[in-house]
Amino acid sequence: MKPNRATLDAAIPSILSAPKNGAMIERLCFRPNFGERTYVNEIGATAAGGIDGCRWSHTPWMKLEDGSGDPRIQVSILQKRVLDLVYDPNANDTHPGDTFIVDMDLSHENLPVGTILQAGTAQLRVTDYWNDACVKWKVRYGADALDWVREQENITRRLRGVTCEIITDGTIINGSLLTKV
Repeated sequence: MKPNRATLDAAIPSILSAPKNGAMIERLCFRPNFGERTYVNEIGATAAGGIDGCRWSHTPWMKLEDGSGDPRIQVSILQKRVLDLVYDPNANDTHPGDTFIVDMDLSHENLPVGTILQAGTAQLRVTDYWNDACVKWKVRYGADALDWVREQENITRRLRGVTCEIITDGTIINGSLLTKV
C-alpha cells in the first residue's frame, strides 16, 4: 500500500533525527541497465567510470555536452527511513535503484554541497544536483510520495536522496560506514 501524505509528514521528525555521521552502508544496488537491479556485497567505483559496469558508464540519463555521463550522478544515496516509508519488498515494489541505502541525515544542513564522504575505500563528493524524483517514483510509490519529496520545505532535506561524484577510486562495501571526511 502506498503511503499517504499524513503518514509521510508524520515521519519527518524521525527522518531529521537520523545520525549525522558514521552510518552503515546497506543494500548496495548494482544497475547494469534501465530497470535492472542486482544486490551485491561490494562494488568498484572509479572517478572515470563511475560504478564498475553500471549503466552510468554506457547509458547515463544525464549527460555532459560531449555525451559522456555527468559525474554528479555517479552515486545516489537514499536515506533508510525514507526507503522504509515508501518501499515494500513484500509487495513486489521496484527498489528505487539508489547505489546504496544509509540511515544518515542527508540534508543540505548536514551534507552541504562539496562535502567529502568516505564510503569503503572510495571517496565521494556531494554534488549540487537535486534529485527531485521522477515519474517512476510517482508510479512506484504514489503521487503523495512524489509531492512530498518535491515540497518546498522538504527540498533541503533531500528526501529523495543525495547524488555524489566519485573523487577517489575504491570499493564500496556493504556494512562499511559512510563517514564525513
